[in-house]
Amino acid sequence: MTLADYFSPKLLAEAAFLFTVGCTLVGALLAVLPKNIVHNVMGLALSMFGVTGIYLYLGSQFLAMMQLLIYVGAICVTYIFAIMLSPPLQEEFPKRKTAKLLSALLVSGVTFVAMVLMILNLKWTPVNQGARDWSVATLGSILLSRYFLVFELISLLLAIAIIGAIMIAGLGSERE
Repeated sequence: MTLADYFSPKLLAEAAFLFTVGCTLVGALLAVLPKNIVHNVMGLALSMFGVTGIYLYLGSQFLAMMQLLIYVGAICVTYIFAIMLSPPLQEEFPKRKTAKLLSALLVSGVTFVAMVLMILNLKWTPVNQGARDWSVATLGSILLSRYFLVFELISLLLAIAIIGAIMIAGLGSERE
């Protein structure tokens, strides 16, 4: 194997894909396992950044940028502001109940198996990339006509995140 074989486009694409999947999985674990809430938010940001890379790998640049702007940029930053504005957390964390942990593992395992079976049973067909117009005008027209409900749901999600941060900040000042 020559040096050029190690840097072939196919091998680099596979390495980039595995890196983004790794970022997503490590970020998901960091979003759930640590008891420090700041570490949880950073894990969520890493996981969402990995999902952005997967969207890029799949050829959906617009969706990747929306993922980056909305989830990594807006939601995670809102969570950080909510943490900064909230009162200090108690020193002792409540114990995790075994029944809750086992039920969470069961539900996530069933969901994972269902998704894997769905992906394996799906008939994948290639998309003709040359037939699509990815201009900003076309994307804006599609977002505000065909996909306006998704556009409105994203707006609603951002509004709820901002209102939640304001409420958390307000509750923190009332407790003092």
